[in-house]
Amino acid sequence: MNETTLVAAAPPARTPLNRDQIRGFWAAWFGWTLDGMDSIIYALVLVPALTELLPKSGYTVTPAHIGLAGSILFALFLIGWGLSFIWGPIADRFGRTRVLAATIFGYALFTGLAAMSQNVWELGLFRLLAGIGIGGEWALAGTYVAESWPEDRRKMGAGYLQTGYYAGFFIAAALNFTVGAHFGWRAMFLCGLFPVVVSIYTMLRVNEPGKWAKVDKPAQHRSPLAELFNAKYRRRTLVNATLLTVAIIGLWAGAVYEPAAIIQLAKKQGMTQIEAVHMASLGTGILSIGTILGCLALPALAERFGRKNTLSLYFLGMAACIVVSFGWAFYRPDGLDVFIATLFFLGFFGGNFAMFSLWLPEQYETRVRATAFAFNTSIGRFLGAAVNFLLAAAVSSMGTLGTPVAWTAVAFVAGILVIPFALETRGDVLPD
Repeated sequence: MNETTLVAAAPPARTPLNRDQIRGFWAAWFGWTLDGMDSIIYALVLVPALTELLPKSGYTVTPAHIGLAGSILFALFLIGWGLSFIWGPIADRFGRTRVLAATIFGYALFTGLAAMSQNVWELGLFRLLAGIGIGGEWALAGTYVAESWPEDRRKMGAGYLQTGYYAGFFIAAALNFTVGAHFGWRAMFLCGLFPVVVSIYTMLRVNEPGKWAKVDKPAQHRSPLAELFNAKYRRRTLVNATLLTVAIIGLWAGAVYEPAAIIQLAKKQGMTQIEAVHMASLGTGILSIGTILGCLALPALAERFGRKNTLSLYFLGMAACIVVSFGWAFYRPDGLDVFIATLFFLGFFGGNFAMFSLWLPEQYETRVRATAFAFNTSIGRFLGAAVNFLLAAAVSSMGTLGTPVAWTAVAFVAGILVIPFALETRGDVLPD
């Protein structure tokens, strides 16, 4: 083999990132990380918070009431997350970074205020308002990274960005293991105020991506939300919203209900409340590690096998893991260890959300990209909230958590049937 052959076989050098791209990525990543931390705090403190607040709201503390109230509060959170579609048109009109900072500030403020809740209704209101900010942060962070990173690096950038949300799970688990176990659920919500610092940094130090700066400003007077349903975008918008609805339904198994399930299993095996909280933190940490690895693996798989095939694999994995964990391990007398072990694989396939950070920006032009990202990631939460009320009713009537959550695996099977109608963008560059 000669020198010429060696040079030809070498992979092309990646475009180096400049200082502004690096600074902007870390601002978006930390915002998304703390977004994930604020989101999962609710799941981690669900049982102790409702144990205190239900009697103050006129309800007895029973597993059925905790499951019902928890599902309703999560549905309110999803409605707030659904309302976050308002950030997309604002960002397409006024820029990515300032609106990104506003979303971070909003979710941090209302997560902190949740510590002051005196009944379940106040907690529900604060979670609703926090959801509006949390949902907007993903759309703005994903759009910013896609538009600011070089073409040969933006796909992995989407995977790197998505790890932040689940790194936030890990941080929340560590806080729950220490702060939550010793100082209670109110202290956990107060920890959610920290992202205010990131919002200030984003506002002061991060510049707008070049793609947005070059957009024809007169064209922005057209409604970007209406354009999502023109002849060009209608089908892909409907398909994307459906697939995101499926992924969001999976949150109930992968994030919201696993801490409560672990606490119930731990107490059945004779553990104390603090020991059960520690086990829930451990399970969330394992889930987070698996999800981070799933996010990092996804861009390479999507480039090798295509977007549609890779998402089908992740959806199939989610369906199987939900059935094994909630439908089988949850009801075994010695199921705690098996349940926690399954969380790693549930987390890995839960990395399917990284696909949307990579895939959605590839399907829309810059002038409507933030609107499309925000709409598609938000509309599924309205539909998911409706399904969540059905799930809450099932938990209440059946008096158990495992079986109703296990049935959410059906959504992923339905999602696999929808994926063939999606737009395959492997090999395409980000549209202007």
